[in-house]
Amino acid sequence: MPNLSNQFDVRDLVSIIGEEFQPPTPPGIDASRHHRCSVDDIVEARPGLTVPKNEHIADLIDFLNTWDAETGLLIHCHGGVSRSTAAALIAHTLKTNDPSQSAIALRKASPYASPNSRIVALADSIMGLDGQLTRALKKMGPADWQTDANYTAPRLHANDAHGYESDRYTKLIV
Repeated sequence: MPNLSNQFDVRDLVSIIGEEFQPPTPPGIDASRHHRCSVDDIVEARPGLTVPKNEHIADLIDFLNTWDAETGLLIHCHGGVSRSTAAALIAHTLKTNDPSQSAIALRKASPYASPNSRIVALADSIMGLDGQLTRALKKMGPADWQTDANYTAPRLHANDAHGYESDRYTKLIV
């Protein structure tokens, strides 16, 4: 993540990952521009895990509303597939006001994206989109790893996460 923040010259960072995996703010990013959303990648409550709730996603949306889309924004989670892509979909939608177009852009940019449906549904409600964001998510269809029997994911494990070396990141342009 620090390499990507340098590579893309980002000023804003969202860490949407469990509390135990929250990273330090990388050099070059002001701590006030590092939003931490400490949730686990689940869609319903489970013992010992933090399910995304309204307050988590409302705080995320508040932060994303302060992001200047002319500057880089880096959003990460653990695997770069579910929580971060849900947050990217929300960020893009906030800037375009078009959930359908944002979902199309995300799928084009990231064939492996599988946005967390709970995070998307909460954002849909908070943003007053009357189901538009949730419907756009469904229209994205399944991720390539869900449909390709030969799909091999790059190594993505904690401090040894090297997905970015395989271009396993999404550059989503607003």
